[in-house]
Amino acid sequence: MAFISNGTTILDAGAFNVNLGSLVLISEQTASSSSTVSFTTGIDSTYPIYKFEFIDIHPSSNDVNFQFNMSTDGGSNYNVTKTTTFFRGYHTEAGAGSLAYDSARDLAQSTGNASLTREVGNQNDESTAGNLFLFNPSSTTFVKHYISRFQDYSHADAAVDSNSAGYGNTTSSVDAIRFAFSSGNIDAGTIKLYGIKDS
Repeated sequence: MAFISNGTTILDAGAFNVNLGSLVLISEQTASSSSTVSFTTGIDSTYPIYKFEFIDIHPSSNDVNFQFNMSTDGGSNYNVTKTTTFFRGYHTEAGAGSLAYDSARDLAQSTGNASLTREVGNQNDESTAGNLFLFNPSSTTFVKHYISRFQDYSHADAAVDSNSAGYGNTTSSVDAIRFAFSSGNIDAGTIKLYGIKDS
């Protein structure tokens, strides 16, 4: 089965297609020795799905996790209770590798930051890149689901495929998101926020 994409539609060799809707760029921020990057506007009931894209996010500290948290009060507090899961595959430049559930980076009803990556290095050529989808953040009925996937250049000279998912256990509207590393600043990188229109 071969899959191709034209940016908005996934095609399976002509057998069927699934329209993902149109991406609409809402805002973009570039980090520069930033302790955090926060999006406090643009997340509302306009779109049912929001997508964040992360381009060459480079930490100031070595061996750190890129993380996020959610707010229900416009960014005054980032403390939404979350239950999450995290797994990763990795392959080192020396040829070692594995695929495993990473319980050290999951959360069980915690208000702490949720990990999106693991052990990103801070050498000049090291960074992480990926995306995060947030579903129906303005719902006042359901919890707030998210999924993410990142490619990390690990401090141990490895390619790490970091996968996380979970939910913010709140029926209040989520209207702000904050990103940070587990230690040190976001030295550089670009984060783009998109809304996804219904097809």
